[in-house]
Amino acid sequence: MGIADLKARMVAGDRLVGTFLKTPSVDLIEILSGSGLDFIVLDAEHAPWDRNRMDACLAIGRALDFPLLVRVPAGTPDELLKALDAGAVGVVVPHVDSAEKAQAIARGARFGKGGRGFAGSTRWAGFATRPMADILEQSKNETIVIAQIEEPEGVAQIDAIAGCDGIDGVFIGPADLSVALGKTDTSAPELGAAMKRVGEAAKEYGVAYITWVPNADTAQSWHQYGFTTYVAASEHAWMLQGAKAVSAAIKAIR
Repeated sequence: MGIADLKARMVAGDRLVGTFLKTPSVDLIEILSGSGLDFIVLDAEHAPWDRNRMDACLAIGRALDFPLLVRVPAGTPDELLKALDAGAVGVVVPHVDSAEKAQAIARGARFGKGGRGFAGSTRWAGFATRPMADILEQSKNETIVIAQIEEPEGVAQIDAIAGCDGIDGVFIGPADLSVALGKTDTSAPELGAAMKRVGEAAKEYGVAYITWVPNADTAQSWHQYGFTTYVAASEHAWMLQGAKAVSAAIKAIR
């Protein structure tokens, strides 16, 4: 699967697995592209991604035909524009808790009046080598807009959010939503009820249903809610898991 296929497979409900990348490194993109993951999300909300380092990683993703999305720090038009122009196949937008926010990010990520500014000279557009009509068609077929549901208000308005034209997926943020519900972990039944409700809306409106999981066991237990795409852990978690396991095993040798 390459960049051009990701949106169709995600919306169709194929089982897809990605991860968050916290470390701005082209080497990690190259390594993880051969891991069997379907995509990577560059986490510009919670990690130190400046524009130059994001640009370099998106360039290597395009060169490898490996899909990279960006979780932007905010759903403002400028944040959406700089991620998409640099080569991101899509954006993950945090804290979408109203129909108005969903409409704003859908408009900001798409070309058209009041939306994403058009430039044919970007990496995403092919550096001024392609006609406008082809670039506009690419946007329709490729660009993915994912709304993160992280507050009870987002759950309450999920029909308006999932049904918003231009929203391709809804992403339950289990930690943020649990905290917003007044909980201290992700085991509360209220989280399960929210996941069920959002999953029903995702199915009704034909959008992808996504969540973050720390491991495969959690994905298995949450599969009942209808998730089709999982963002599993991050390279930070995997490095720690691997290092801890090997160091403990060697120290246990007798």
